[in-house]
Amino acid sequence: MTRALLLALVLLSATAALADETKGDAAEGRLKAYTCTGCHGITGWKNAYPNYHVPRIVGQNYDYLIAALTEYKTGDRNHPTMRAQGESLSEADIRDIAAFLSSIKIAE
Repeated sequence: MTRALLLALVLLSATAALADETKGDAAEGRLKAYTCTGCHGITGWKNAYPNYHVPRIVGQNYDYLIAALTEYKTGDRNHPTMRAQGESLSEADIRDIAAFLSSIKIAE
């Protein structure tokens, strides 16, 4: 029983370490997110086509940002501007940007 518990703890530690390595670098993401702020950093900004308020991405959930950017990259989400942005990003870029944006705390 002790060996099984020890093995479980080792596997859990290894999984946590691997997850941290793949999360992304917020400092790198800060540099890479400069194009995001052109639309998403302006309070009350409306996109010209179609006409809607651009969503707030600062403080958004890390996993949501990964999913959204990946879906724009692959074309599973349809928006011409975001598709172009997504196509230009590597997987590491997406992780870094998501790490940066999700690390920002919003005062409510």
